[in-house]
Amino acid sequence: MNTKQIHMFLKEDAPQGDITTRAVFGDAAQNVRAEIIAKQAMVVSGFDAVQKILRTRFPKLKLKVLHRDAAPVKNKTVLGLISGPVLDLLVAERLVLNILQRMSGIATQTAGFVKRVHGFKVKILDTRKTTPGLRYEEKRAVKDGGGYNHRVNLSDQYLIKDNHIEAAGSVTLAIQKVKEHRLRSRNKKLIEVEVRNMLEFKEALMMAPDIILLDNMSCAQIKQAVALRNHRVCQGKPQLEISGGVGLHNIGKYARLGVERISIGALTHSVRAADIAINIIIKI
Repeated sequence: MNTKQIHMFLKEDAPQGDITTRAVFGDAAQNVRAEIIAKQAMVVSGFDAVQKILRTRFPKLKLKVLHRDAAPVKNKTVLGLISGPVLDLLVAERLVLNILQRMSGIATQTAGFVKRVHGFKVKILDTRKTTPGLRYEEKRAVKDGGGYNHRVNLSDQYLIKDNHIEAAGSVTLAIQKVKEHRLRSRNKKLIEVEVRNMLEFKEALMMAPDIILLDNMSCAQIKQAVALRNHRVCQGKPQLEISGGVGLHNIGKYARLGVERISIGALTHSVRAADIAINIIIKI
């Protein structure tokens, strides 16, 4: 989150200021202290972004973080204390809560998935299905919840998807073109290819990419793919990733199949915000 974004967020929420707070308090420089309280059990995330917001736009507000990002907390835990001018606090309140609630919701949901695969050698990864402008914060929240980041943007890693394959003519041709590009560019970025059936998988396996993504495949297909990969594996490649149709209710059965990676768009695109409140407790 950069300075321009922070100013944009505040302009969206208070384009001509907070007229209610100004009406009640006028220009009073009254100082208050408030608690940030968890109203459910959760994994905390978003304080790093909140600190940037306060430093950039509300330097008179002082935040004391009591439970840092990635900390698991119980219901009714005081997460932090904010003190400073009441005018600034009430303008900043909703933006601070929006960030903390969404990021803690992502971290909490991710932690739920990570807990379900405990004991298996599999990573839980996010996707690029993020809120525009908040990708880095949301991917940080996934890490706070114990998950891992897939590519952050299109420049991070090669990922050959179905449309690339259709346009290129085949899985083999698409991978060949990417390998040639990597050689010309002299980079060492990972090559991943998405496949939709066993014919595409076998074709991809022959081309030895770094990762093969099994998209919306059945457990039977995934088992077959793992067995074929294990028979041909060379220096730990390719790793296998699954995506599509995975939720908390069924992730356990997928984790047992022998893949190394499970990517889940729902970590960020359909998360439920955590319940957090800011309550003024005292005038100072």
